[in-house]
Amino acid sequence: MKLIDPLSIYALWLRDVKRFLRTPSRIIGSIAMPLLFLVFLAFGFSGASIPGLPAGIDYLQYLVPGMVGFTMLFGASFAGLSILSDQDVGFLKEILVAPVSRTSIVLGRIAGGSTTALVQAILILLLSIPLGFRVTSLLSLPLALVFLMLIAVTFVGFGVALASQFSDSEGFGLVVQFVIFPLFFLSGAIYPISSFPTPVQALALINPLTYGVDGLRAVLVGASEYSLALDLGALLVSSVVMVGVGTYLFERVEAV
Repeated sequence: MKLIDPLSIYALWLRDVKRFLRTPSRIIGSIAMPLLFLVFLAFGFSGASIPGLPAGIDYLQYLVPGMVGFTMLFGASFAGLSILSDQDVGFLKEILVAPVSRTSIVLGRIAGGSTTALVQAILILLLSIPLGFRVTSLLSLPLALVFLMLIAVTFVGFGVALASQFSDSEGFGLVVQFVIFPLFFLSGAIYPISSFPTPVQALALINPLTYGVDGLRAVLVGASEYSLALDLGALLVSSVVMVGVGTYLFERVEAV
């Protein structure tokens, strides 16, 4: 049995993508909350004096990268939910007993979850344009895509790792929501980290989403709190670590 089987990874990726695209309600539901946050916050705080906001950047420009990052966090983390739904219908047991390595299964899940999360983030980015959002340079979009993929891989890996420890989707959903919102609010997605108290800033610095949002803000609107190299390096480390943790924990899932 191969440690990594590209055909198995592709098959699982294709299954997740098809299942996502064939359920419009899931697509709409996945972008509804970030879009509501974007609309109400952008217009509600339009023209307000927000401490720490970069000079020359209005709140909409500042907020959109944060909402794109939140969309990635929300969509990618819930990718683990598909593992539990597959467990309920018996599909998970079938792939676990198949002659395919657990590593290939995890990589296929991560590829599928990352792709669907990326679609959701791009939709939010496109919907923000009629609201007045403008990218500073179209040449920055490929680098923005790199940041989006690293955010997706990090949090899909997190979702897989967490789902491997649960046997029911209800418990998983509650824990994910308990984790998602602190990560979101500590990432600087809706207000500058420099306005946090010092102990809270320390917590923000160990949050991978902080560097994802900051990197997106740097390449999309030209404003960031950290260097691009730091943002990229932190996300590379977090993505490798979470894929490793997800694979390690999934290896211990029993086919029952």
